[in-house]
Amino acid sequence: MMTTSDAVPAPDRQGRRPADGHQLFESSAAGRARSVIGVDGTERPVPPRRWRFFVYSAIGLAMFFVSVEIGGKSTILVDHALTLVMWVLGAALPWVVVALVALGTLRPFVTGSWRHGALRTIFALANIVGLAVAVCAALGYYPGPLGNPDIGPFLWEKLGIPVGLIVPVGAVFLALLINYGLMEFIGVLVQPIMRPVWKVPGRAAVDAVASFVGSYSLALLITDRVYREGRYTGKEAAIIATGFSTVSATFMVIVASTLDLMEHWTLYFLLTFAVTFAVTAITVRIPPLSRVADDPFEGVEHLAEPVSRGHRLRQAWDEAMRALAGAPGVVAGSWATFKDGVLMAAAIVPSILSIGLAGLLLATYTPVFDLIGWLFVPIAWLVQLPDPALAGKAVAVGIAEMFLPATVVAGHESEVLRFTVGVTAVSQIVFFSALVPSVLATRIPVNVGQLVVLWFVRVVLTILITAPLAHLLL
Repeated sequence: MMTTSDAVPAPDRQGRRPADGHQLFESSAAGRARSVIGVDGTERPVPPRRWRFFVYSAIGLAMFFVSVEIGGKSTILVDHALTLVMWVLGAALPWVVVALVALGTLRPFVTGSWRHGALRTIFALANIVGLAVAVCAALGYYPGPLGNPDIGPFLWEKLGIPVGLIVPVGAVFLALLINYGLMEFIGVLVQPIMRPVWKVPGRAAVDAVASFVGSYSLALLITDRVYREGRYTGKEAAIIATGFSTVSATFMVIVASTLDLMEHWTLYFLLTFAVTFAVTAITVRIPPLSRVADDPFEGVEHLAEPVSRGHRLRQAWDEAMRALAGAPGVVAGSWATFKDGVLMAAAIVPSILSIGLAGLLLATYTPVFDLIGWLFVPIAWLVQLPDPALAGKAVAVGIAEMFLPATVVAGHESEVLRFTVGVTAVSQIVFFSALVPSVLATRIPVNVGQLVVLWFVRVVLTILITAPLAHLLL
């Protein structure tokens, strides 16, 4: 039986309708959605233009998850889009990034947010240093230690410019993944795995895969946006941000190549994927993640993922249609995520060029990480890693920049050592040159202290899991 209603509930501040199976929804772009009373008595939405679920979701999946070779470069389509944007910008490219850095540096002082706690004040002041570094780099001037190719040029060319552009460029297509029912559809299907193992909704699977095949910065943008919409709680967002937001598979190729592990690439990739998620399954059950408040974003109603009962595929479709019924038009949705992406990039890049710079300087010119490395020597000795002191230093320096561990043990005769360090560099997730500033640029409720503790725990657990497997498989 078909029914329609004139009493359409008011949208929330994100423009969504209540996630209640007994309510009707109105499409923001095309009049009122209908609902159907099924044979089981539940009311199911029938939004107009259901083709949007298939077409927009397919485009979104293709952009983020399909690798294509263009111009001799094989990578995902979003990365090709980034290359195109960089080519179009040409000589203006460095100054576009400088403008982003200037926006991120000035915004806390204009809004007054720099006064909201000591940490925000420190980062706001550090951003001034980041702006100075950006201007120097855009001019091709690297004074003092910035002239070291592994410091100034590395931060600017390998992190500052790519991250500054990939976040807003990727955000244009992000709306296709999160607005038109795909997250809800996948979420219901994988709920039996995600909730009991990692204590997150099924829809978090999209975030997890987006990191491995795309970019942790884009995955964080997804997480932050979904959290602020009420579809994640603070604890769920913190788990996803610190448990799944790894570097991409394309960057893992660089790590494996540096460590001379490409002949074991398939094993390295699969084991890194498995170990990273296994470590996350442990960290969600212990402090500090276990103590993060399980509350929705302030002022937003929590839109909990419904527990599937009965026919799971049918419920997945129903939840996708509910999301589609309240979805914005593709232009409006992409514009909203693009603005979020610009603001997030503007917050991330100044921190990369300041906090990340401090970490690289400490790693290169001081014995700080040699001393920290001794914390891991007993662990390395326990799992019989060759040269435990070198292994300890290698994993310790990862908190500054995840690529540095590979440079420390590159060329070492022990394949087991190189393999273990290579997996740890990815599985640690937390590092100050980019991930920490990226997380702190979001509204996800984790602080620097919690991130450092998580880094230490993840490194220890990864070594304990990976080294025995490396001994066995190599």
